[in-house]
Formats: sequence, structure tokens, C-alpha cells
Amino acid sequence: MKTVFTTGEAAKICKVSQQTIIRCFDNGQLKGFRVPGSRFRRIPRDQLFKFMKDNGIPTDALETGKRKVLVVDDEIALLELISGALNDDGRFETRTASNGFDAGMMVKEYRPDIIILDVMLPDINGKEVCHRVRADSSLEDVRILCISGMVEDDKIQELKLAGADDFLHKPFEMEALIERMCTLLDMASHARA
Repeated sequence: MKTVFTTGEAAKICKVSQQTIIRCFDNGQLKGFRVPGSRFRRIPRDQLFKFMKDNGIPTDALETGKRKVLVVDDEIALLELISGALNDDGRFETRTASNGFDAGMMVKEYRPDIIILDVMLPDINGKEVCHRVRADSSLEDVRILCISGMVEDDKIQELKLAGADDFLHKPFEMEALIERMCTLLDMASHARA
């Protein structure tokens, strides 16, 4: 378990900008230390935890160290397959939704690091979900990985313009999905054994 964080890591955990963390560090709201002989700031785990508690920031990301994933697909078997593979990986905590309405409610409450989003949902299309997530500035750090088996290349471009970060054609290998997620989340692509 990590005991000291960079300002960038602390920003990701708190879901705020790195500048916000630096400002809080510099004005004494967030305690830490500078690396001797450099201007790099470091924040001990206990100080980051206290800062998060004091400011009403959910501490679950710090406590588990796992990345939060929201999987949205109307195919229940695929939801179970993806969440099973991610839970087995050990680095992810997953929640699932089988329609756009539930996904919209969960994004606000769960605040995932990444959404794996089926483009063809029964009640709303993936492009609209991307628009709604991107319209909320508090969700700007949320990555969106769209998945579908029936999308042409020009539609992929439309999804990316709507705010999707990446696209993966169904069917796909779980390893390919996890690799894409790791790239988007700036993680190593394989779990440490």
C-alpha cells in the first residue's frame, strides 16, 4: 500500500486538479514535505486522508486504492463477464447499470474513474451519455470507453467528439479491455502478482 503521494496522484484520488492540490499544499491546508534539493511536493497518506475527511471528499479511493469502474450494458451476461474479470484483476472496484437512466444516476453518486459504456442502450444512446457526462464539470476526469458491435468508423468519430476517450469493438478479449482501461487511467497494464 502506497504511503506517500505526489501532487498528481493526490489530485487523481481527490478528483480535483493538480493545481488545487498544489495550492492547498502551499497555503498549509494540506500537510506534506518537499523532496530535499528539489521543488517536488510529497504528501503522506495520513495527511491526505485527513485533508480528504476535512473537506468532505470521499476517502474510498484512498482506502481501497482501487480504481472505480462503472460498466453500462443492457446485456446482463456481458456485465457479469466484465465485472467478474475486473474484480479478478484486483485493481478495480466495479458497479454496473443496464440502462442509461441508471447509469446517469450512478455516475453522480459513485463518481467512477472510468465508464465502460455500451453505445446501444435501450433508453438512450451512448453519444447522449457522453454529452451528459462531459456537460458536468465535476466529472471532467471521468474516462469513457465506449463498446459496441454495430458501429461504423464515422460513428466512432462522432462518439469521440461527444466526449468518449476510446472505443472498442465487440466482441473483444478481456485482456484488450483491461489494457485499454489501464492506458486511459495511466496505470501499468498488468497487475503486480
